[in-house]
Amino acid sequence: MTTLKVKEMSCNHCVERIGKALEAAGIKHSIDLAAKTVVIDGCDNCVKTAISELDDIGFTAEVTE
Repeated sequence: MTTLKVKEMSCNHCVERIGKALEAAGIKHSIDLAAKTVVIDGCDNCVKTAISELDDIGFTAEVTE
């Protein structure tokens, strides 16, 4: 699993948009609004796809250590 920090995520509407985009891409994930993180359950390609999908809807995602 890989954790992405999404600093622009600020409300439940953001969570919904992110969730819909990742579900449409077939990526298993969980979202934590309070921590502003998205955990991707998948391979490196899934993480790259998730970052691209988030970028497409206006969010910047960074892999955390």
